[in-house]
Order: sequence, then structure tokens, then C-alpha cells
Amino acid sequence: MSETVKKQRPVNLDLQTIQFPVTAIASILHRVSGVITFVAVGILLWLLGISLSSPEGFAHAAAIMDSFFVKFIFWGILTALAYHTCGGIRHLLMDFGVIEESLAAGKMSAYITIGLTVVLSVLAGVFVG
Repeated sequence: MSETVKKQRPVNLDLQTIQFPVTAIASILHRVSGVITFVAVGILLWLLGISLSSPEGFAHAAAIMDSFFVKFIFWGILTALAYHTCGGIRHLLMDFGVIEESLAAGKMSAYITIGLTVVLSVLAGVFVG
């Protein structure tokens, strides 16, 4: 019996060679963007606290935001927020039955979510830059 079980197990467990379906990629990205957004809230609240503390604090926060590196991080935060929002709306639409819960509809909505996020990411880059 144990020999039969061992033969049915997957042979390839190398994550670099496995081709994930778009629905799995969308799910993983939704979780990652949620974690990034959660961490970003603390950073953004810290920056908001500095800016509201005094006129000098506002000048200090503005000076922090002038750095290219900080703008790049801020762009990444906005991109993660955009993806997490689009993915959340996708899940809500599936939960309410607006999007059919089939493989084809799941793939199409995942592609739309990723595509919409790319557009929002470009707009965020223009806004931040």
C-alpha cells in the first residue's frame, strides 16, 4: 500500500520550474499586496505625524518626500494598494455572484485585475513623479 502512495506523489517540487496559473498568481499577489499595505500604513502614519507636528515638521516631511528613493517606495505602496483594492473588488464581485465562479471567469477577472493595476500603477507613477 505504501508503495502505491509514494508513486502518486508529485515528482517536481522545484518552485522555479512550476508554471503557476494566472489565478494562483493573482491570489498570491493579493496576499502580498495586503501585507505591503499593512506595513505601509505605519510608515505613512509616521510621516503624517511628522508633517502635522509643526511647520518645521511639515518642512522635514516635505524634504523626506523629495528623495527619488522615497518617491519610488511611495509609488510601490500606491501600486500595492491599487492591486489589493482591485483584487478585493474582484473577490466581492465573485462573492455576490456578479462574476461567475468558473475557471474561465476566474482567469479573465484575474487578467483584468492585473491589467487594471498596471494602468493604475502608471498613473501613480505620473502622480508621484
